[in-house]
Amino acid sequence: MFSEGLKGIVAAQTSISHIDGNEGVLIYRGYEIGEFSHLSFEEAAFLLWYGDLPTKEDAVEIKKKLSTYRTLTPAMKEILHSLPEKMDMMSVLRTVISSIGGSEYNWKPTIEQSLRLTAVIPTIIAHRFNMLMGRPLFEGDSELSHVENYLFMLTGKRPSKAVADALETYMVLTMEHGMNASAFSARVTASTESDLVSAITSAIGTMKGPLHGGAPSGVIDLLNEIGVSGRAETIIREKLLKGEKLMGFGHRVYKTHDPRALALRTKLLENKGGDSSLDLALFVEKKAIELLAELKPGRSLYTNVEFYAAAIMKSINLPTDLFTPTFTAARIVGWTAHVLEQAENNTIFRPQSEYIGKRNA
Repeated sequence: MFSEGLKGIVAAQTSISHIDGNEGVLIYRGYEIGEFSHLSFEEAAFLLWYGDLPTKEDAVEIKKKLSTYRTLTPAMKEILHSLPEKMDMMSVLRTVISSIGGSEYNWKPTIEQSLRLTAVIPTIIAHRFNMLMGRPLFEGDSELSHVENYLFMLTGKRPSKAVADALETYMVLTMEHGMNASAFSARVTASTESDLVSAITSAIGTMKGPLHGGAPSGVIDLLNEIGVSGRAETIIREKLLKGEKLMGFGHRVYKTHDPRALALRTKLLENKGGDSSLDLALFVEKKAIELLAELKPGRSLYTNVEFYAAAIMKSINLPTDLFTPTFTAARIVGWTAHVLEQAENNTIFRPQSEYIGKRNA
């Protein structure tokens, strides 16, 4: 049977996550997303890697290991300095991560290896970013959580609670999303009994493509154009009447509410008043949903996770070329969980192709 892009083909059985796009459901290890959106990055990572929620002691240990492993080696720093200034950040990540490979990453993959790769990605991003900006390379602060420390390494300042909470919730909610293109590429590479570094390098290369990990820059443009809440209705109504697509609304998989967007909205409402950019996003979403219902009845267009992702990135003044790398710093947990699962019951992926070329008489 031929299925273009393998659409609808079940390629693996998994206990990591489940998506029901029609019902707007996303499950990690048996827990619906609304049940764990309050988890820290460390706690959610533990859940995906081990299959169970951590104890307080487990979460402390994960935090400690991520802090320990985040330091770049001299060789990694040398590579960062030697890469062309115009090289995009995803290519930088792909190159530096691929340099990590060695005998300690041989088959089979381990959670310890997964921790090491997860810890180092934010450091690569922050160091490269500050290097290009001509700023000091801020070393990590062991007292900070994984996400707080990422923001600290980017800016040299401790983030506000509202911003740190919003980014952490975003990164927890985007850690894993089923057999997406990058997770599949990681599993295909791992199925050859290649090492974890090779599998993650494959996933990064896949995430780099604009059809998968493309930055939600259109949402940023919309929020910048609106600027203040008083302009929201006029601008959104005008765009809809002109037939323009409203960026950040609708999703390929979810035919109803994107559960990740709902969880992010809940987190932002908890900290309402803590950041003006996030408050504006909340207002714009409310107004846009009202106008979509009025002007496009029956379309069921709801906010997707990219809407709030863009709002969060805007609130921390993150350049658009760091959006997908930040997404990658979260999704590394899901990728490594998939590789670990693949290794436990491995069969090499070897689909067939249908020849449609010429045949000589």
